[in-house]
Amino acid sequence: MDTNQTIDGMAETFKLLGDKTRLTILALLKERELCVCNIVDLLQMSQPSVSQHLRKMKAGGLVTEVRRGKWTYYSLKLTEMPYVDDLLEYLPSQSLRVKQLLECESASSCDD
Repeated sequence: MDTNQTIDGMAETFKLLGDKTRLTILALLKERELCVCNIVDLLQMSQPSVSQHLRKMKAGGLVTEVRRGKWTYYSLKLTEMPYVDDLLEYLPSQSLRVKQLLECESASSCDD
């Protein structure tokens, strides 16, 4: 593998991760696969804005998507980027936020 291609690819990946929203999405997806609607709720952002970030992350090879009915679910795809996998260890856990959201959805009644 060409070293310059590797460095160029890593630089592009780190540019993607330099955005707070995308880094937060990465931390959320570290916990589990999530629907776009879940990420919208967790980040309190518009669906188009979240989708734009996810498109960039997908193009950069960080996430993969699966459609189930009318919903699109995202998960991490880091098999070719062990350096990003290492970064995940240092991200603050989002497990409590994800757990609360999923409990809230299953109860179908949430108070903010």
